[in-house]
Amino acid sequence: MLNIKCPYCGDRSQKEFAYGGDGTITRPKLNQEISDEEWDNFVYLRKSPRGKHIELWHHIAGCRQWFKVERDTTTHEIFRTFKPEE
Repeated sequence: MLNIKCPYCGDRSQKEFAYGGDGTITRPKLNQEISDEEWDNFVYLRKSPRGKHIELWHHIAGCRQWFKVERDTTTHEIFRTFKPEE
């Protein structure tokens, strides 16, 4: 079981959180035309990185805030957590 430090609430059990996906992907800009292939790539194509990676997490059983986690995907070691705008 992981303990995750919510940047808003502090240390909590992993059970309080939901994984939100890759934290490095940028959504296409609103009101801008993109091809079907570009949209398909944004929605469906994801890498499965090994090692240190930035992820999005949601504190569903606490403050309900989204934040980012820098975590090693092979060892599950968490290096830091931070607010999305940081």
